[in-house]
Amino acid sequence: MKTILLVDDEERMLDLLTIYLSRFYITIKAKSGIEAIALMKQKRPDLILLDIMMPDLDGWETCKQIKSFSEVPIIMLTARNEKIDVVKGLKIGADDYITKPFDEEELLARIDAVLRRAVVLNSDRINFEGLIWDEDSHELTYNNQYIQVTPKEFSLLGLLIKNKNKVFSRDHLLEIIWGNTSFTEYRTIDSHMRNIREKLRQADFPVDLYLETVWGVGYKWTDKQ
Repeated sequence: MKTILLVDDEERMLDLLTIYLSRFYITIKAKSGIEAIALMKQKRPDLILLDIMMPDLDGWETCKQIKSFSEVPIIMLTARNEKIDVVKGLKIGADDYITKPFDEEELLARIDAVLRRAVVLNSDRINFEGLIWDEDSHELTYNNQYIQVTPKEFSLLGLLIKNKNKVFSRDHLLEIIWGNTSFTEYRTIDSHMRNIREKLRQADFPVDLYLETVWGVGYKWTDKQ
């Protein structure tokens, strides 16, 4: 069974979530963002349900800090549903957003969808022509040279390399990597791809031989060389 970390300062909400989810998942509770970050460094949950309105360290800052060292999927769980709050959560790395009061079936469906996207991205270590993509250390290197990339760039590159010769449309990439296309535009994908190409070129990796733009569709990583 997969493990979900529940983060909320209200004991009643933690108990309610545990009742809903314990039939399908192992649940771990944290009553604050600080406690959640500490637990993340001890355990490796498969997903986090994270409340926003918490004292001391709110959900936004908790999400930001967790995403700085982990790619664990995060669903923001809150009574706030203003568009600006949704956008803020997605921009700092949240994978989805659901408001209270929530429907049990919808919550389970959201969790299932986010976990399925995470499975696509999961891997340990890939070595492609000396370019090493390491999920565990979250590092990208070429001939022992470290290449600094953002979390989204890292995920995009890993997805493409693991699915060599498969064309991904921009819609598909937005759905898999960002998890929600409503607040992200196609040019975001194109910008990330330009950055990936430039960073790999600077490391002397022959990226133009492998990372291809399929005009009018999207991108693919080819192993034809």
